Amino acid sequence: MAVEVGSPAPDFELKDQHGAPVRLSDHRGRKVVLIFYPLAFTGVCNGELCALRDELVPELPEDVQVLTVSVDSVFAHRAWADQEGYDFPLLADFWPHGEVARAYGVFDEEKGVALRGTFVIDGEGVVRWRVVNPIPEARDIAEYRKVLAEIS
Repeated sequence: MAVEVGSPAPDFELKDQHGAPVRLSDHRGRKVVLIFYPLAFTGVCNGELCALRDELVPELPEDVQVLTVSVDSVFAHRAWADQEGYDFPLLADFWPHGEVARAYGVFDEEKGVALRGTFVIDGEGVVRWRVVNPIPEARDIAEYRKVLAEIS
């Protein structure tokens, strides 16, 4: 079942690329851009996360946190983050496999990976915007800026 705009964002706890636990609810009071992607070290995913690193994260206000999620392991995320210089959290939805992606309605059961789903969550934990793209289709960073400006 997909998480819809206006509904509470399902809470979760996943480990980041350093093995540290990250809970969505720990970010209450801040906006969260929650970004699901299929797999590390793949072309479209690399392009999207490099765009986040270069174009979005540097200009975000202090009250906005980017969290990215895939079914890759902590170890794959660490290697990829080190290689590409990602300093935002890459969260491992590794085990139970895809559990958080399923909770948000963006898990592709046939392929075993997350779709390209993005959820903008306000400081109260409510989903204010969502977009889900097919696996081969990158998302537009400009949309994130527009939505964040609208809910400020």
